[in-house]
Amino acid sequence: MKYLVAIIQPDRLDEVLNLLTKKEIHLVTVSNVVGRGRQKGIAEVYRSHREAGTLLKKVKLEIAVNDEFLKQAMDAIVEGARTGQTGDGKIFVFDMQDCLRIRTGETGTVAIG
Repeated sequence: MKYLVAIIQPDRLDEVLNLLTKKEIHLVTVSNVVGRGRQKGIAEVYRSHREAGTLLKKVKLEIAVNDEFLKQAMDAIVEGARTGQTGDGKIFVFDMQDCLRIRTGETGTVAIG
């Protein structure tokens, strides 16, 4: 079992979710986040004053998958999020020790779905 955390551009979310659905990956948690990477933020104009913005709006996807769905999930995220520009995002993959479905008490790979 793996736990994926992907940070992507907000405008690429719909495309990524569509591609995940096509690969039969439906269980996704999405959060709006702010952060910075190689872009180092952007400058914005507010009330005619230029202010350096150090944090950019991003979207974080959290996905738990069984091992056989890992490559499909990663491929869908890369295909949907890639623009070729700095700031496309990152995918982090963690080993997941266990999972428990609260409603039924099922554990392990069965609990993920």
